[in-house]
Amino acid sequence: MTVNRGGSWPADPGLVDAFDTAALIVDLSGVVVHANEVAQRLFTPPGGALVGGGLLASLFEDNEQVAMADAVDQVLGGSPWEGRLEVARGDGARRTADVRCRPLRQGEDVVGLVCVVDDSGTDPDTLRGARRLGDSLTRLARVTAELVMADTVEAVTKIVTAHTADAMGATIAALTLRDGEDMLRLAGLRGGREGDAQQWARYSLDIRTPASDVVRTGERLVLTGEAAIAERYPDIPSAARGQRSIICLPLRVTARTIGAISLSFPGVRALDSAELDFLEVMADTCAQALDRINASEEAAKQTTRLTFLANASIELASSLDYDATLAKVARLAVPTFADWCAIDVVRDGRLDRVAVAHVDPAKVEFALELQRRYPPDPNAPTGPWNVVRTGRAELIPEVTDEMLVAAAVDEEQLRIARELHLRSALTVPLKARGKVVGVITWVNSESERLYGPDDVSFAEHLARRAASAIDNAELHSQTLAAADQLQRAVLPEALPSVAGWQVAHHYSPSGRTEVCGDFYDAVVLADGRLLLFVGDVMGRGVAAAAAMAQVRAAVRAYAVVDPTPEVVMRKLDLMFAQYGREQLVTLVYMVANPEQDELLVANAGHPPPLILRRDLGVEQLPLAGGPPLGAAAGRRGQSRVTLSPGDTLLAFTDGLIERRDEDIDAGLERLHRNLPLLGRPDLPASLARLVERMRDPSQDDDVAALAAQREV
Repeated sequence: MTVNRGGSWPADPGLVDAFDTAALIVDLSGVVVHANEVAQRLFTPPGGALVGGGLLASLFEDNEQVAMADAVDQVLGGSPWEGRLEVARGDGARRTADVRCRPLRQGEDVVGLVCVVDDSGTDPDTLRGARRLGDSLTRLARVTAELVMADTVEAVTKIVTAHTADAMGATIAALTLRDGEDMLRLAGLRGGREGDAQQWARYSLDIRTPASDVVRTGERLVLTGEAAIAERYPDIPSAARGQRSIICLPLRVTARTIGAISLSFPGVRALDSAELDFLEVMADTCAQALDRINASEEAAKQTTRLTFLANASIELASSLDYDATLAKVARLAVPTFADWCAIDVVRDGRLDRVAVAHVDPAKVEFALELQRRYPPDPNAPTGPWNVVRTGRAELIPEVTDEMLVAAAVDEEQLRIARELHLRSALTVPLKARGKVVGVITWVNSESERLYGPDDVSFAEHLARRAASAIDNAELHSQTLAAADQLQRAVLPEALPSVAGWQVAHHYSPSGRTEVCGDFYDAVVLADGRLLLFVGDVMGRGVAAAAAMAQVRAAVRAYAVVDPTPEVVMRKLDLMFAQYGREQLVTLVYMVANPEQDELLVANAGHPPPLILRRDLGVEQLPLAGGPPLGAAAGRRGQSRVTLSPGDTLLAFTDGLIERRDEDIDAGLERLHRNLPLLGRPDLPASLARLVERMRDPSQDDDVAALAAQREV
């Protein structure tokens, strides 16, 4: 059989005739329509013909044909493939060969493929074998370089499932990631059979698969041949996939395995040790890229939330008309944190919907109509009334159709609920002065996002602010009540109890109705270090409170990624440069490491903390290492000082040492003299006495102080 010369093929068969290795042209049905002289000599069976026969039947044994069919399908789909397979010569001899297949195109259409089969370079000691290995390693190096530059999980997934597969000749490639502690999810899959993506979209880590075994053990897995796969995983159907080899690589981040890369090759494939080493490097680079992307996304998420909280706080404190204010808050939440948001308040024993916002404005009335026609059942065990009764948030991570059917009172309600395409829901109580006055409901639909536990605390934080606005309006004391609510929301209600430490805090407002800008916090890090910071937003009022909330939450968020003082300060400078806040903020940020008896300190324009040594000697920490946050960014550094058992650290705002008509140095000197008061056993009581002695009763300023004493 010869190629149709009427123009159905885009290439002249004479081009493959010039190859010094076997080359074949195959049509869309898998039939060999042309073979060069080398291919005819090597693969023509005795008494038979190569041209006119099927490519798979002519070159491969029965149990390898199914696996090779995946490669043929990939090429006919428009993607080239190359790999190593065992081929059957016409004389019955079997040889491992390099097989390269490329699509043949006519215009935009694939009309067949060209396969080049070279069995002369399979020995790594030969020149062709060395060249093949070098080409493979070069392709892997390119894939690794791509992973270094990837900035989204989707980009990493494409690189792993497409580019890595092409580089290695795998016909099936999968990226599986850990989803919580006990589950795995399929982030991406190329190749495989129909239904694979749905079957393995999300499954328990206890189900034995190559990916789950690798995630559990953190060790590389290599299975060569169909028999080895069937022996290890008898419950996973493999016969229909033909002769195959599998390599599965762990994605390790520090001491934790976050996922696995799985590659499946047609035939019995033995990878070179250099290829395995390169694959390990590629997997480690992939894990680092995913870890970097997740950390970046988490930081961006926290920053976005802080901005939203700041804006919502301003809206909630700006008007006595809480219906209008809550409508603004609902609109602020969409689409950043929800596809639609509804706010209901309790009035005369019923729930009134006072605000609703949706990413699709046309569906706002739809949602309101659903509420009017099907008001929530006050006696239902779940839903908004249950949140009102219990005062506890209600999270539905994933809304299933079975849930909609169970909740619907008739077919019409079920139809409307299905049209809203509900995916995940979160309802939190609006609590004011210990009383639930309403609920806020967030729902994700079109975006397909799912809420988790961290969203609950954020929603409750917002709900506390919204409830305060409602209460303020109803009591006609918005200014005074808002000051109290905002101040208490951004300051910790209680400091952590830390083994080996006494930690005490003191906050005294000036007595004005405006919100002040003093803030502080103490956080125990996972490795036992103690993080402490005290800051002061210059100015007063709602804007100062918003800045205070943003900076305090930003410090906590940045410290989760890297608590090093100079790193946190640098990120805060970047945040201020990005969002251009008008308020200046002074901040002293410290990390105490009891194992090394040291304290790391970074100071942005704040009064220097003091240390009362165990022998009652007083040491002042270095002065500010740069201007306040929000000013022109200067050089930021960090200082290292000794903090031994029995020592007491005191950080404070300037209200503790400032007095009218007195230089601030005089106030610092007075604090030096009185600091031994902190040497008494009861640190909270001692701190209160120190503040009482230091503070000027006539000074109209707030005082915040934070003390930490290492126990002997």
